[in-house]
Amino acid sequence: MKKLLIIGSTGSIGRQALQIVDEYPDKLRVIGLAAQNNIELLEKQIRKYNPLYVVVDNLNKAWILKKRVFDLKVTVQGGPESLVEIAQKPNYDILLVATVGFSGFLPTMAAIKEGKTIALANKETLVAGGSIICRAAKESGAAILPVDSEHSAIFQCLQGYKTEDVNRLILTASGGPFLGCNLTEMKNVTLARALNHPNWKMGNKITIDSATLMNKGLEVIEAHWLFNIDYDNIDVVIHPQSIIHSFVEFIDGSQLAQLGFPDMNLPIQYALSYPERWVGTAKNLQLANIGRLTFEEPNRKNFPCLDLAYAAGKIAGTMPAVLNAANEIVVEHFLRGKIGFLAISSVIEEVMSIHSSMKNFSIDDLLVADQWARRETVQVIEKRRR
Repeated sequence: MKKLLIIGSTGSIGRQALQIVDEYPDKLRVIGLAAQNNIELLEKQIRKYNPLYVVVDNLNKAWILKKRVFDLKVTVQGGPESLVEIAQKPNYDILLVATVGFSGFLPTMAAIKEGKTIALANKETLVAGGSIICRAAKESGAAILPVDSEHSAIFQCLQGYKTEDVNRLILTASGGPFLGCNLTEMKNVTLARALNHPNWKMGNKITIDSATLMNKGLEVIEAHWLFNIDYDNIDVVIHPQSIIHSFVEFIDGSQLAQLGFPDMNLPIQYALSYPERWVGTAKNLQLANIGRLTFEEPNRKNFPCLDLAYAAGKIAGTMPAVLNAANEIVVEHFLRGKIGFLAISSVIEEVMSIHSSMKNFSIDDLLVADQWARRETVQVIEKRRR
């Protein structure tokens, strides 16, 4: 029986993980849950799974929830610092980090220091502080298991192989809702169209990241840290069908790929079951019914966020944290109708251009860079709106 702590239990990944718990009640037990502010759903989860610990990021919502579940033997805490406290609890085996954004960094770091197994669905943690996270994991012996479908695919293909066997990683991207569109068409796109992903059902932030190809750029940085591969040996290819989730090319020229429908159930389950494989609940893939699988190069001119991510990764230091923070702010402003779609990449580029990356940095330095980038991004947006 694996004891599970889920940070982000009311989001898309968290909800799907709990469906897997439903399928395997003899293998998985929920010890703790954490969410940002959706206490209505969180209360239902508490009553169904009977966790020992619950955290709500919003302090006021935490107090309301605590009164609602007074009849249960559960400890309810509130505030971001409580995420770190719950991650330090001794009586769980796997931490599933299913939050979106930099908020996942500190609880992930806390769990790593405790030597826990991390099922990581929060790419921003490795993007912003990959060197710190990987160094801490090496020191504590903590395992980091990828949950992103692309990184799970690579992880599965690499079983039984060493880093020196690998020549290249090839991440696939659907291309998002604007594949094939020109810049004129993209200039005045609506929020509804940007959120209408052709293949995947995801949260709003990651859906917009997919539309700009920033999501793939963040995944390139994440892959660099997860698999210790140079950026020059990590490629991206557009694969509109989203059936092949990524490739590994070995030094002898052979390529291995992992295939499946665009469904997060399998990568979540694999991270929770590893090193075992459990009977799957996902629909079986029938390639004859798919028909054709196609591939093309990404349009880097129309989707500059991809190259911004490569540039930030190669500059290293605190630059990836700045890229990530700036992206979180511009996506938030786009979702609120404050900026246009094409402004997302140009604002990020401007913020990166005025940041002096710190090569040797601490966690405190990282937090300072993150907050600086958020303030600077807001200033750049406000200046453009005047």
